[in-house]
Amino acid sequence: MSGESPGRGVGTPTASPAGRGSSPVGSTGESRGRGVGTPTASPAGRGSFPVGSIGARIAVLVVLLAIPAGLTGAWIRGADARLTDPRAPGEVAPVAAASDVAYCNPELKRILRRVLMSCGLVGGNAARGCQPIQAKNVATMSGHDFNALFKPMQDRGGIIQFDQDRYDLDASDLALVDQVFADQRGASWFFVVARASPEGSALHNRELSRQRAEGVMTHLRERFKDPDLDKEVGLLWLGEEYAQLETEFCAWKRSSTGACTTDQLNRSAFVAWIDCQL
Repeated sequence: MSGESPGRGVGTPTASPAGRGSSPVGSTGESRGRGVGTPTASPAGRGSFPVGSIGARIAVLVVLLAIPAGLTGAWIRGADARLTDPRAPGEVAPVAAASDVAYCNPELKRILRRVLMSCGLVGGNAARGCQPIQAKNVATMSGHDFNALFKPMQDRGGIIQFDQDRYDLDASDLALVDQVFADQRGASWFFVVARASPEGSALHNRELSRQRAEGVMTHLRERFKDPDLDKEVGLLWLGEEYAQLETEFCAWKRSSTGACTTDQLNRSAFVAWIDCQL
């Protein structure tokens, strides 16, 4: 019986009497084919793979390979869009809800970004403010050109006028501050730019303009109780040293109804919302 086992799958059968399960000599090639060549049809589940099953596996593999490729492509397109965004990451501040208005030219936006970064609204130094030399360095332009940037904001601003050598706000001053500040619309930034007329020393007038700017800020805190106020209001105090207002600003809303001269106009705090997307 031990001689029969090798003959069942691989070699030439041993000599056996005909009719006892051995293959005839003429069928030896067929037996070899069944053991080492292409398998004959077998019942499903015993090592054979139907053609349909192989095709399905290939299809699944193609889908799995396509998913990471598609995600990579989407990530690259998104990164490319961010790189081409004109808003520089170092200068970006929260975007105003309102769309840009006509006066929001590139030069004004550049100045506003620099003011926001250098005078307290960006970088954790909320409402710190800028002194005259700082403001001049931040603006990098003449006082006349600096003022010209704000001329189109006439309908969004007002000029709070003070008595000579004073920084306290009277009833008409408070009313105009409240009127301008309450008309926020979609803007994100409120500027207070205080000045002084040239009587007295430059150092005294610098301090006086600081007190005027901070007087407006103190009133806003007390009046509006806005927790985001320090993130919205930027202060600049220019003294007599930089960007004195010209008489054409007399056409703005003013808290004084009296005559308007340059000295009277610069005993003031300019207030306005900025409607530009930065």
